Amino acid sequence: MSESGHSQPGMYGQGRRRRRRRDREPCPPGHNLSGPSRDRDYVPRERRDGSEDPTGPLLQKTPIILAKPPGERSKPSAPVSGTPTLEKPIMLIKTREEGGKQGTAPDFAPSVLGAGTAKLEREGQRPTQPVYQIQNRSMGSAASGGAVDPVIGQTKLLPPEKMKHSIKLVDDQMNWSDNAMEYLRDQTDMLVVGVIGVQGTGKSTVMSLLSANSPEEDQRTYVFRAQTAEIKERAGNLSSGIDFYITQERVIFLDTQPVLSPSILDNLINNDRKLPHEFNLPHMYVEMQSLQITAFLFTVCHVVIVIQDWFTDINLYRFLQTAEMLKPSSPSASHDSTGSSGPDNASEYYPHIVFLQNKARREEFCPRNLKMMHMAIDKLMAHSHLKYKGTLSMLDCNIFPGLSRDYLETEVNLFLLPFMENDGEDAVTRSGSGPPLFSLLPGYKGHPSFSSMVSKFRSEIMAMSRSQLSHTILTEKNWFHYAARIWDGVKKSSALSEYSRLLS
Repeated sequence: MSESGHSQPGMYGQGRRRRRRRDREPCPPGHNLSGPSRDRDYVPRERRDGSEDPTGPLLQKTPIILAKPPGERSKPSAPVSGTPTLEKPIMLIKTREEGGKQGTAPDFAPSVLGAGTAKLEREGQRPTQPVYQIQNRSMGSAASGGAVDPVIGQTKLLPPEKMKHSIKLVDDQMNWSDNAMEYLRDQTDMLVVGVIGVQGTGKSTVMSLLSANSPEEDQRTYVFRAQTAEIKERAGNLSSGIDFYITQERVIFLDTQPVLSPSILDNLINNDRKLPHEFNLPHMYVEMQSLQITAFLFTVCHVVIVIQDWFTDINLYRFLQTAEMLKPSSPSASHDSTGSSGPDNASEYYPHIVFLQNKARREEFCPRNLKMMHMAIDKLMAHSHLKYKGTLSMLDCNIFPGLSRDYLETEVNLFLLPFMENDGEDAVTRSGSGPPLFSLLPGYKGHPSFSSMVSKFRSEIMAMSRSQLSHTILTEKNWFHYAARIWDGVKKSSALSEYSRLLS
């Protein structure tokens, strides 16, 4: 019987009873494994691969992991002077012997772990919109000694470059310019504001006050050049084409040449400038230039300001409706593309249009006259798809404290801006006759000061909703390429060509 209790046939047969006994001789210690009756000579066995069994007990080869205990990982250690600090513990996995022997840890685990950790450290968290220029993160390793600045190692936003003056987007020859590309970035939080108006209404001055200048500054330092006294005396214009300026708040301002300008027409006639072959008369060319610029602004701007210095010119409203009719098709998002007249053209984009009454007199600030002006503009723009009401209100600016919101039945986007006076002249202007106490008080104007009105108007413009210009979200650089394509399409528009043919 064996030790397990089973019989083993053939082990104790007739031929197995005689055993050859070995000579009982003293053997080295450790070789007598079965007691004094079972001493045998130790003969090392050969393995199949030709190697011998190692002497002594077989030990399993386990990997060595060099890492901090879990309790010490969460506690940040104080940095030693001159020694770079490590953000994460490094795990080194190494076996005692290389090869495919028994007990060797698999060598694919450390490679996978190391590759994943290196990939996470190299890529980091992906930035979201808006995207700005980010400084190099390697500057954090250069800090040595003392306490580490918390700003080091974090992403820093570079301040955008400030423009000193406006540049050309479209020159006087109606050609596109690429100079504005260097001031644009790959971010989507932007507002595009354009302006149109007849000659001498103060377009460049208003755009300078909205963008970067204040009424107290010298007009010669404005970002958009205004008319000088000499140019006004000879009824000339200073702006030509489209001027571009972007603020550090990422607001793009587009100043344009005057629409239907007699000065440009006089320049074409007297200087014998060669007209394009599709235009026979100079006045047709001037009108088509004005329609091209206005239709372009209706397509690429969020807000278009229409400036006039007297109320009102019927021909200006006819011109706006013609430019709207000739506007290039631009698909927009369905949730914000409905115009003021209803969702008839829900797939077409239309901007917000604001009527600015510049150089307004005191009588025009009368509530009764103000109500009549709102009613007249509402009737003239009744069939327009432009967003001409519902986005700007003078009653919300505390200009008329005694008027409630329901005073105006149909409130359009109308704002009144008084004459621009000098602070020194305003201090001298007094109430005149009367007691000495009242002679020191300023005279009654019927409206707040010019600086206060400009500040309120700027706040209303900046608060305009920034609708999606096309079916995709545009960054500043994408907007530039989109505007260049729209301008090229406006110049080659078949609708404008047909309209010029009808005029001739």
